Formats: sequence, C-alpha cells, structure tokens
Amino acid sequence: MAAKRLHDGYEHDGDQPDDKRMRRLPSFSTVIREAMMQRHMTNLFRFLEPLFRRVVQEELQAGLMQSPRYIERSPATPPAERPAWKLAFRTPPQLPIFTGSKIEDASGAPLEIVLVDADTGSPAALPQALRVELVPLFGEFPPDGREDWAPEEFQKGVVKEREGKRPLLTGDVGLTVREGRATVSELQFTDNSSWVRCRKFRIGVRVVPGSYDGARIQEAMTEAFVVRDHRGELYRKHYPPVLGDDVWRLEKIGKEGAFHRKLRHNNVVTVQEFVRMLMVKPDELRAILGEGMTDRMWEATTNHARTCEPDDKVYVYAAPHGTIYVNSVFKLVRVEIGGVEWPLQQLRGHAQMIVEQLMLEAYEQRHSLQEAQAFMLQGHAANNVPLLQNAAHVAVPAPAETPLWYPNAPEIEFPAPVVDNVVSIPQANSFGYQWPGQVFHMPG
Repeated sequence: MAAKRLHDGYEHDGDQPDDKRMRRLPSFSTVIREAMMQRHMTNLFRFLEPLFRRVVQEELQAGLMQSPRYIERSPATPPAERPAWKLAFRTPPQLPIFTGSKIEDASGAPLEIVLVDADTGSPAALPQALRVELVPLFGEFPPDGREDWAPEEFQKGVVKEREGKRPLLTGDVGLTVREGRATVSELQFTDNSSWVRCRKFRIGVRVVPGSYDGARIQEAMTEAFVVRDHRGELYRKHYPPVLGDDVWRLEKIGKEGAFHRKLRHNNVVTVQEFVRMLMVKPDELRAILGEGMTDRMWEATTNHARTCEPDDKVYVYAAPHGTIYVNSVFKLVRVEIGGVEWPLQQLRGHAQMIVEQLMLEAYEQRHSLQEAQAFMLQGHAANNVPLLQNAAHVAVPAPAETPLWYPNAPEIEFPAPVVDNVVSIPQANSFGYQWPGQVFHMPG
C-alpha cells in the first residue's frame, strides 16, 4: 500500500489569511487622529446648524415676499390724503452744522417756518393759530424720494435719540404759527449723525398731532445734511474767509498739517498774506506747497482764497520809474508812469513789464507800505489830509524828470496813453482821484 504523500509545510488553513492578503493594522496615533477629526467635524456642524437655518429662513422669507400670491395677500398702503396747505422752511439752514451750535439759515438769520398753499405755493394764513413741532428725521426719508407721504410714514422717519442721551433736537422745538409764519430763535442738535445708517439728518416740522382738526397740512423738511461733532468746529473753514483768518481756514489746508507748516515757515500765516502772494508770486506760492498739493487741490484752495473780500484801504508805492496804488490784497487800482495815469486796461508790452516790476518791489516792502488816507469830496480837496500813515513822506517826481525804466533794458520812451477817462489834475501841488464814493488826496 502506497504511503500518503506528506506536505512540505503545514496544511493550508482557510481561516488563516494569506500573507499577501493580510491587512496592516492602523497605528494607535492614526486611530486617535481620526477620532479627534470626527469630533471636530461634529462640533462644527453643531455650530453651523443655527446659521444655516437662519440663512435658509431669510431666503425663504425674501422669496415669499416677492411671490405674486404673497403680494396679493399683503395689505396695500393707503394713499396719503391730499393736503390743502403745506409747511415750509423759508430758507435752508446754513451748513455745516455742529452739535451744540445754533442752527441758522444761509444768511445767518433764525430759521423761519411759513404756511403755503399746497397747489400754488403762495403764502397762506389760517384764522386760528397752529401748534407745530420740529423733529429730527433720517436723511434717507422718504426712502423712494416721493414728495408726498402719509402722517404715519412721517412718524416712522423721526429719529429717536440714543439710549442714555439727551433729546436729539433741543431749543425752540415747539412753536406757534400765527399769520402763516413762525421764527425758530434757538435750535441745536445734541448728537452727531455718524451713528445712523445714512450718516445724515433732516429737520422736519409738523402740526402737533391732536392739536388741529381740519384739512390736512403736509409736513416740511430740509435737505439731508451731516451733523458733525462740536470738536470739529474748531477746524471749521470760513465761507468766505476774511483777511485776518488763519491760513488753514482755506480749503485743503489742514490745521497743523503739512501745508500749514510749510506756509507758516515762509511767513504766510493769514489769508491776506496768502492772497497777496497769490496775486504777485503765484509760482513761488505753488512751490512752497510742494508736490503734495495736486492741481485739483491747488484750484480749490486758490478759488476759495479769491472769495476773500478786501477792505477799503489803498496803499501807494512810489519809485523813480512809476507809482502804483494797490488794495489790501495787492489788486492794482491805479498806475502812473512818467507822471501820467495809465488806464489799467491799456497796460501792455513794456508798460506791463514796468508795472510787474513795481508790484514785485511793493510786495517786498509790503509791511512798510504807505496807506493813502481817504476823504469825502466836499467841493474842494483838503490840502491838510496827509498822504502817509506811520511812514515818511515820499515825493512823487515831476513828470518831466521821471525816467522811464524797466529791468534789464535800456530806456525807452512810451507814447502818451489815451487819457479820455483819466481824472484831470486840478492843482499843480496836489491832486485827487476818484474811488467808489471817495477821493484819495496825494500832496506832491
């Protein structure tokens, strides 16, 4: 009997996995990492679930509001009753407005409320007095820019003061309209407008609810404006600026800013000095401000400076080659060359060069210029009126002895100008020239 063939190795056990099929067991660190990741994801989903619910709810609500079926079911806003009269502000308030500062109209007078006919806009008056109140409104009211609204809509546009703050609008907020008008003597905001969404307020006025029983009187409101904190009033620009204002009162020049420091370093401290230099040396003034001032900023600053009104003073500068008279901002008002007055519109060529040279010389001596004393013409010139104030007398050379000169050129004789509009010289030793309502006496 043949013996059974023995296997070289162990019998193959089907329960034992093949070496090639054996799976590698994960490490302990991998198990811990996966568990921690699963826990973090669970916590994240738990955190995001309320957010997802809220977003879905808002989107569903927005979609429903746009649904035609929803619009059909929603109650329509009743149309506003057509007013018979309207309240109105006679003039708009002066801007800018600062907290705690008195609100006035554009001319500096108190605000005035008037009653007008709703159809014609003409002034109207009721036989009885009307009690009205001024209220602060959101600058975005009415939201769709309509010119009519219901009293309920107007009420929704009233701004409530912030918690813990004083009433937003104080002063004469309660008035009585008699004979179709009322004056707001005192009115101010107590808080700025930076905390509301549109960053602006309006001033509204309405009839006190329950105090009037008659045809509808529509409320009035101003244009929207920004209310700034009172601390900004210290840096407020002036419109128009005056001669003695600090130069930082001009547009684009901030107080203690780079431009202000540059100007102050070059002795341009006041608006008057700025305008004087602008009239005589604009290029040098532009160079002082430097490249930081763009062309657009330069235009804004100089345009603002030119609105400054000069005073009634006139200054004279006499030199061997001519005499000029300028006002307080160095605007030329009179020119004499060779003892003859030249009309300003005829200053051309070499005469213009002479005048420019005289202006430069006068500007360099601007702090010691002589002021011409004005006097009213009363039939004859007063010979005892002095020419100069706080300065020595300057004798104007006789016409025949006055040399004609301009820089870097030989002497040139100028033809006599047309003098049709020149004031005649009444005396040999003195003369006067007409200025609006005045005559300036210059003893020679």
